[in-house]
Amino acid sequence: LFFPAPHSFTGEDVLELHAHGSSVVLERLVRRACELGARPARAGEFSERAFLNGKLDLAQAEAVADLIAARSEAQARAAMRSLDGEFSRRVGALVQTIVRLRVEVEAAIDFSEDASESASLARLERLFVEAGVQFDALLAAARRGVRLTDGLHAVIAGAPNVGKSSLLNALIGSERAIVTDIPGTTRDVLRESVVLGGVELTLADTAGLRDSKDTVEGEGIRRARIELARADLVLAVVEHGPDAAVLANLPEVPVNATRVVVVNKIDVDGVAPWREERDGVVTIGVSARSGTGLDLLRDELRRVAAGSDVEGVFSARSRHVAALERAGSHLAAARAALVAATPELVAEDLRAAQQALGEITGVFTSEDLLGAIFSTFCIGK
Repeated sequence: LFFPAPHSFTGEDVLELHAHGSSVVLERLVRRACELGARPARAGEFSERAFLNGKLDLAQAEAVADLIAARSEAQARAAMRSLDGEFSRRVGALVQTIVRLRVEVEAAIDFSEDASESASLARLERLFVEAGVQFDALLAAARRGVRLTDGLHAVIAGAPNVGKSSLLNALIGSERAIVTDIPGTTRDVLRESVVLGGVELTLADTAGLRDSKDTVEGEGIRRARIELARADLVLAVVEHGPDAAVLANLPEVPVNATRVVVVNKIDVDGVAPWREERDGVVTIGVSARSGTGLDLLRDELRRVAAGSDVEGVFSARSRHVAALERAGSHLAAARAALVAATPELVAEDLRAAQQALGEITGVFTSEDLLGAIFSTFCIGK
């Protein structure tokens, strides 16, 4: 099938050869094409050419890779929204507001005897408010997109021998982690993924937290603390008993992470499973060994995942959030310069904010960044 430019994915002349599934025939077909002057595509080269030829912007091109890598239906839908241009349109709307701001500022500098005249200041202030509302909504949406694309990072943490590995095995339905009665068995971080509420959840089983003179165990504890520092959700596991509430107060849990206290081994004392919430912290009584109460825990994990609000979310990446945060810093600096009546600084910060936003869609992007982005794509995309 021949697709003449510009009516192809890349915007160039494209010839598709269709053959049956014999690996021998396909291999000989590729070999003959190379003999006639073709070459194998680099990773992501088709998407890169589509970007360079204006068929896709950079955020849309990245969404192609996100769609291929999607591990849940919600991730696939989010990638399709970005591929359809939803993320790019919202970035473009904010850029247009910034352009209007720049026009007002440049006019104030060039044509006004008093750059701080009240009418001009009032128009600028209204535009800054509009830009701020757009920016806040876009940054929040992009952060949700990153969380959905990357999945929620859930860490199972607690003291040694409280049943963390047993809990991981119970939640994934497989004997993935080694379980013994010897404290300190888990020495490294063990990760498994599950999909709950349409959101991928990466469960990380970590070494028991305690002071240890054992070099290997100490390294495991260090890695456990690193995992905790970047957790979206922490399952603080404790044994059932009078000190459970105190033991669940792990100081390593980041303040912005959701904490769920899992009181394990309730079957030892013949206690029924329960769920309670105090001061925003949910506590659930379970037995990882018998499975009692695990339905309550899974329901809670679904609630946390659903709290990510996956409906209407577009896929995004950490670099997008970083670019937005830089743009936000420049917008704040521009507004401060306006208050200080220094319009030249306002203009410069607005230009920098627009450039940071342009990095998302590829309007302003270095060749090194493009190479790094497209090298992560699979061959043929």
